Amino acid sequence: MIIAVDGPSGSGKSSTARGVATRLGLRYLDTGAMYRAVTWSAVERGLDLDDTEAVAERARELRLELSTDPADQFVVADGTDVAAAIRAPELSAVVSKIATNLQVREELIRRQRAIIDAARPTGGIVVEGRDIATVVAPQAELKVLLTADQNARMARRGAELAAGSVTAEQLRDQIVRRDADDATVSEFQVASDGAVTIDSTYLSLDEVIDAISRLAKEAETREVP
Repeated sequence: MIIAVDGPSGSGKSSTARGVATRLGLRYLDTGAMYRAVTWSAVERGLDLDDTEAVAERARELRLELSTDPADQFVVADGTDVAAAIRAPELSAVVSKIATNLQVREELIRRQRAIIDAARPTGGIVVEGRDIATVVAPQAELKVLLTADQNARMARRGAELAAGSVTAEQLRDQIVRRDADDATVSEFQVASDGAVTIDSTYLSLDEVIDAISRLAKEAETREVP
């Protein structure tokens, strides 16, 4: 089974998708970490992030290892553990330049599909991002659009980050401006065909995981001949 979880920043995609994968014994893929890893690599090499060709070439050359074990996540770029570095506020401020680079998207979508195909024999995978249901894995057996109101999303993102690590303005930039930028290349504000919308504004993490796990079991039952 492939479960696609799309949604805006701070909607709880990562925690939810990891929780569902753990609950159902599936693999887990954080596609956003891939864009962040490319951003980290481009910044480390001093590339002009507006130079789309140079950044795309860096994406194609990057040796990238991501764990798909929801209980043991790691991100290694060209031999360096970047799991912490890719979450730095200064990198979050520029990751949209990479995420809106169409050539980078093409390369990372290719890699994402390869990871999904490799997970099929293991039972399946929960994939979270912006355009999983519409572009990366439109064949997903379950498609979920996870939403929440802006205040809730900002509060959740703030709680995820170390106290005092970002200002209120930086936090708003991570949520509001990034969503606006990313919306120019992916449709994640409106549910795709066949997707179930879950508004998590007033739901706990466990409640959202319960809801998606229940939907997955129903979808699995429908697939059985």
